[in-house]
Amino acid sequence: MWLLLLALLGFVVPNGFFMYWLLFEFHGLAPVLQDKLALGFMLDVLLVLIILGVYFARRPIGRVKWYWFVLLSLLGGLAFSLPLYYWLNRRQPAPTA
Repeated sequence: MWLLLLALLGFVVPNGFFMYWLLFEFHGLAPVLQDKLALGFMLDVLLVLIILGVYFARRPIGRVKWYWFVLLSLLGGLAFSLPLYYWLNRRQPAPTA
């Protein structure tokens, strides 16, 4: 349960900042591409996403495939996708009757 709460927090807080910026402070892509610190963070997150995607593809942690982790990361960021992907793979399977 705590993983779901962590995923929710990871979705709401960072994406809340992004949505606020997108709706009220976005002035085009030129200022973003000129911000070296922002580009460094984006490159860092992209590299971590690639590394973890390859890791989960080679060493699956459960039944949910690695591409779901990549999709969740693109939709909500790593703070959202890591706990949710882990929870999806570690939850107990439904009992068969």
